[in-house]
Order: sequence, then C-alpha cells, then structure tokens
Amino acid sequence: MSLEKFIYESLESITIGDYDNAKAYIISHKNVYQNDTAICFTLLALGAFIKKQYDEYYQFMNDAQFLVEQSNDCITHILYELALGHVSFKEKNSALYSINYNKARKLAIKSQNAVFFEKVANILNCPPITHLSTHAQVNDPLIALVKIGQAVAAEKNIDSLIKTIAEETKIALNADRCTVFLYDKENDELYSKVATGLDDFQELRISARKGLAGHVVQTGETINIKDAYSDKRFNRTVDKKTGYRTKTILCMPIKNFNQEIIGVFQVLNKFDETFTIDDEDLLIAIASSAGISLENAQLFERQNKMIEEQKIIFDSFIETLASSIDARDKITSGHSTRVKMYASLIAREFNLNKNDMYILEKAAALHDIGKIGIRDSVLQKEGKLTPAEYKHIQEHVEITHNILTKIHMSKDFEQIAEIACSHHEKYDGTGYYRGLKGEEIPFGGRILAVSDVFDAITSKRHYRDKMPIEKVIGIIMDGSGKHFDPSVVEKFLYSKLVDIVKVFLTENSMQLDVNDITVLEKFNLYDLYYSIINNCSNKLLLVFNKYYVGIDFEND
Repeated sequence: MSLEKFIYESLESITIGDYDNAKAYIISHKNVYQNDTAICFTLLALGAFIKKQYDEYYQFMNDAQFLVEQSNDCITHILYELALGHVSFKEKNSALYSINYNKARKLAIKSQNAVFFEKVANILNCPPITHLSTHAQVNDPLIALVKIGQAVAAEKNIDSLIKTIAEETKIALNADRCTVFLYDKENDELYSKVATGLDDFQELRISARKGLAGHVVQTGETINIKDAYSDKRFNRTVDKKTGYRTKTILCMPIKNFNQEIIGVFQVLNKFDETFTIDDEDLLIAIASSAGISLENAQLFERQNKMIEEQKIIFDSFIETLASSIDARDKITSGHSTRVKMYASLIAREFNLNKNDMYILEKAAALHDIGKIGIRDSVLQKEGKLTPAEYKHIQEHVEITHNILTKIHMSKDFEQIAEIACSHHEKYDGTGYYRGLKGEEIPFGGRILAVSDVFDAITSKRHYRDKMPIEKVIGIIMDGSGKHFDPSVVEKFLYSKLVDIVKVFLTENSMQLDVNDITVLEKFNLYDLYYSIINNCSNKLLLVFNKYYVGIDFEND
C-alpha cells in the first residue's frame, strides 16, 4: 500500500467518527513508511481533536510538531499544515486557518503534490481561502503576529527567513504583495532576493537614498500611501516593466535591538482598499520581531562563513601535514590518501554521519604523521628491518598521538588524534602502542586498521611486488576477530570491486574502461575471493588484475 493511500484511508475513518479503529490502524502501520512517525502522530492528533479528546490531541500534536520540524518530506508538511488548518477552522479562527491552508497549498504546488493536497483538503472538507471574507482572514491581528513569530523563530537561513516574513506579512495585512529589503550600510544600498507575487524575481539592489524605501531608511518614518500614482515619491518604472498597477503602499523601517535601521517593509495593494492605523500597528509589531530574527540570521550567516573559512584553513593544514610524510618517505608516498579512501568506503557501509565521516577522513590523512620522528635510516631503508629498527618504527604511533594532542582546536580534533594513533591496535589486545582491546579501540581506529593493512600489502615496494589479491583477502579474513574487528572486515569485504579499483587508479595513469565498470559493479571482494579459490571466473580476475597490477593481460 502506498503512503498516500494509507493517509487517505486513515483520514476517511477519522472524519466519519471511527477514531478508535482508525487509531489502531494507524499504530499498526507505524514504522512502515519513511517519515511515518511524524505522519502517524499528525493523524492521531487530528482524530483525537475530532473526538474531542483534547488532552490526547495536545500530546500527539506536540510530538507531531517536533518530528515535522525535523523532516524535509513535503507530504509530511502538507498533511501537518492541513491538519492544523482543520483545527483552526473548526475553532472559527479564520486568520490562522488561511495561513495553514496557504502554506500547504503553496508547498503542494512547489513540490508537485497538488493531487495529494486536493484529496486531503476534500476529505477534511477544507474551504478554499476565497470562500472566506477578506475581513475574516485578518480578524485577529494577535494570532497573525504569534504565527509570524513562530514561523521565523527557528529559521536560520537568511533567504528562507526573508521569504517567510514576506509571505506571512502579506497574509497578515491582507495585501497582494510584500517585499522585505535589507539595508547594506557599507554600500548605502537596499537589496532584496524575495518579492511575493513575482516567481521570477531576482536580487534587486537600489540606492538607499532614492524612492519610498530609501526615504524610509533616511528618515525612519512610516509611509502609508492611499494612492501611489498621486504621490511624487513613487517610482512608476517597475509597474511599467511588469504591467502591475500599484495602488496602496505601506512602507516601514525594520530595526534591530539597538533601534538601528537594518531593512524596510514595503507592502502593496491591500485587498480591502487602504491600509489602516491598525495595519500600521500590526506591521510595527511584525517589524520588531522580524528585525531581531533578521539580525540573528545575518549573524548566524557570518558565523557560518567564518567557520567555513576556518575549516578550509584546517583542511589545508592537515593536507600539508600529510604531504610532509610523503616528502620524507618516498617508499610509501600516497599511502595516507589511499587509506583515507578505503576508510571512507567502510564508513559508507556503516552509514556514518557526515561529521563522523569527516573526523575519520582527517584521522586517516594524519595517521602516520608520527613518522616525522623516525630516523631516515630506518624510515627509508630498502631491505628488511632488524628487530631494533622495527621497534623504533613502531614508535611513530605514540609520536602521532603526542603531536596531535598538542594541537588545541576542538573536541572533534581530540577524536581525530585518538583515532589516528590507534590504527596499529589489534582487536585481541596484542597491538601497539597502548594494547587496547575490542571496543576499547576507537571505532575509527578499527576501520583504519583494516584500511592500513590492506593498502600496505596491496602496494608495490621496490623490495617486493604486490601480493596476489586472493592472498591479500585471505589475510584480512584470517585476521577477523584477532587483528581486526569482525564487523569492519565484513563491511570492507562487501565493498564493490569498482570502488576498490578506483583507489588503485590513484597510483597509475590508467583509465577505467566502461565495459569493465559494468563487470566490477556487480561483484565485491568476497565474490572475487571465492571465484578465485573455486576457479569460477577467470574473466573477473583478469578485469580486476588489469587495474590492480597495472597490466592489461587480454591485450598484452
């Protein structure tokens, strides 16, 4: 059954008063569909309201509101707004109903879910906004103000915030259009990216010393024009270009907490003739709330830009540190990059979130930074290391930890340091340098352990060739539960061969053949291993080895 059909059936049961059966039906479908929890709570809240179980309604609606706010699903938001609208209409709050209905309708059009919107609206018997009197839409300015405050309170994106403020202000004042201008003090300009009623509107910049909006910036006055074309301050140019006819205008400054002008409201063409003193009072209240929200959003935007700049600096710092190892140790040049790529493959199999993935990748890039403290005679030795030399090179892990823990940046960087210095720990506790065991080893370190060994034995050295791939996979499998975390081994060996081959291509100048991609996308490392030991597919091995060894055996 589709999600839409489930919603329709649930609503039909609820609206005919069969809430108890509907409730059981809804709960039985919980965890069946994506975004279903938010949808189920919305349906349950609506049913409780219709049955006048108000305590239950508020409980379900609070849960629904929280979950809907976390969701990006359009169906979820459309249903939620229509449910709120139904409640508002039944409580004879036409102002709030019109806001909910319009939000749902516009979202449905934008997301191409008009059929779903119409079906739900019909089941709930939602009257179109045009069937309400224009006065009824704004009969409660306090409700309009509360709704606008709720709409902008949690919004951090400046463009989305401006759009929300413009839309809600237009509805609250029962006007045809609203533009929110921001004041660029440095360039003495007013600019806007949003104008309601103009779908193809592009960023507009005008002098803060011209026009009505400029006059408001310079004087701080509110302008309420009853007839735009009879006012000398009105510029008819935009009307001539668009064919729009401006009649009434309400223009007002937007101020921040310190009463500095940071923008201008320009509201056009009130539906019931002219803007009143009550409209001015309502817009003053809206402007007060909007001013604080806009300034916070601007500060948030500047802070994000600063964080992004710091991140770029941090990333380049890490890349520079990682490159310093390649410069010292030509034998293993590119090793950290390949380990990072293998670690990313494993992390994707575990569905690590974006931040954890970022931390893991940075730890992979820095996992061998401690080799800076290893003597050249050992680090660059071409032959087999003596026991003493091997013991010395093992010190690079502790040196890595000592270096990275001296860099005081963030909690995330502390995790990077811990992960980076644990890549030689073993799952059974026999690794180094701290002898950690099992889940004592950071999860990222367990991923790096597999990635590090796999790259080490699949990379060519001047003193040995690459190990045959079946032997490599066998070593990884044999190490499961001893050297490696079994769950990490399992995820890694399920990696598609095409992704493994893409890492190999960083070592040579070969291009991945389109026909080979088709083959490599179908199989993983497990498949390759068992096909080799069972002599099942010579073709698969030939294709894989072309990129692993760097020789096209079929055309050689």
